[in-house]
Amino acid sequence: MTPGAETSGLLEAFNPDAIPVAAAWIIGTIIAVKVVSKLLVRVSERFTSRRLLLKQASALFAFAAYVVAVVLAFNSLFNLSSEAIFALSGTIAVTVGFALKDVAASFMAGISILIAKPFQVGDRVTFRGFYGEVKEIGLRSVRIVTLDDNLVTVPSNAFLTEAVANANAGSLDCMVVITFHVDASADHQRAREIVHDAVVSSKYLYLGKPYDVLVSSGISQTGKAYVVLTAKAYVYDMRREKAFASDVTDRSLSAFRDHGVPLAGQGEMAGESA
Repeated sequence: MTPGAETSGLLEAFNPDAIPVAAAWIIGTIIAVKVVSKLLVRVSERFTSRRLLLKQASALFAFAAYVVAVVLAFNSLFNLSSEAIFALSGTIAVTVGFALKDVAASFMAGISILIAKPFQVGDRVTFRGFYGEVKEIGLRSVRIVTLDDNLVTVPSNAFLTEAVANANAGSLDCMVVITFHVDASADHQRAREIVHDAVVSSKYLYLGKPYDVLVSSGISQTGKAYVVLTAKAYVYDMRREKAFASDVTDRSLSAFRDHGVPLAGQGEMAGESA
């Protein structure tokens, strides 16, 4: 059958009276998917251990529901014989596949992410310079909310070809790195104790994993040395990451001032740590 004949047959089989029914299928499915997705999100926030499973169920439900709705809507609009459907299926598959190849690739990538689990909903990841919490893993895209509350939407297939860093890998806690630069003339041992005490006394510290304060040195662009103090500790809930960093920084800076520990001057942090 030629393309012209296929088009003519499709137009002849079109049933305009079925438009309300087809529209009802599509609109009803959209509403149902939104309702079910919101419900699963609420449930996942209450049952953190099942968050990823519920998100997977939401994505798969949405995919299946939309496929069924499109098939039912098409079947309502066109009264086609089995022979006509077979003849049209090849052309439609090729046409749709070519037009939506990028979307199809994202769909397959989304399914791959759900199965392989390089990250889960709630994980803190770094991708393409963006760092934040994975809010949604869809079949077409992944949504990440940065610590500045910006929503970043990335096509799912991008994660198959580029590296992604996962800060907590499914755990509720995650490591927080806090850096201080003090003047080379400062008592670095006392400075280290101050930062250590600030970490230990923070209410956000997760005691189930080790923590430490490392000391290194750096050279500024002007050739002046300074001391680098790097606190590495785990926050009990990754959503308290900024609060933990702020708490430790505030306590440390106040103690530095009280004990006469001078910070490195403006521009002293430009060098690399040794």
